[in-house]
Amino acid sequence: MTDDFAALYAFNRWANDLMLDACRQLSPEQYGAEPTPGWSPVRTTVYHIAVATDGWLRGVADDLDQSWPTEDDAATPVGAAAILARAYQTFDTLLPRLTPEFLATPKTFRRGERVAVLPPWVALRHVVNHATYHRGQVASKLKQFGVRQAETDLIYWAFQQTEPAS
Repeated sequence: MTDDFAALYAFNRWANDLMLDACRQLSPEQYGAEPTPGWSPVRTTVYHIAVATDGWLRGVADDLDQSWPTEDDAATPVGAAAILARAYQTFDTLLPRLTPEFLATPKTFRRGERVAVLPPWVALRHVVNHATYHRGQVASKLKQFGVRQAETDLIYWAFQQTEPAS
């Protein structure tokens, strides 16, 4: 298999789904509580993954909607999944446009006062790298509540892709 965005985003969806499955084991109080003093709640980190994924993908897609879902929109794992579902839908519409020329042509990304000029390939890879980093934080927070998140490393996704069907 080649390093392509379809595979990279299939991995990211799979890993996010496993993370959300683990989050569903928390009570609503645990989901919104500090797992240990000074750590942000699981909900806050999951929300951050979801809105960053959605925001970057909408930026690559030239979506002019500058609104952001609120953390209340991710008050439950189901709410966070809905934000991610919108992001995945955006990616699915982008996929046919991801030509070498499109991926290499710098574009301006704006969010409020923040401006970045980047080729889309950077933003697309950043989304997956960013989510991977923060899923690790979620896994650490879940452990504080006695919940074990399934392995979400790329290699485990690859193992599943190559397992013979039973």
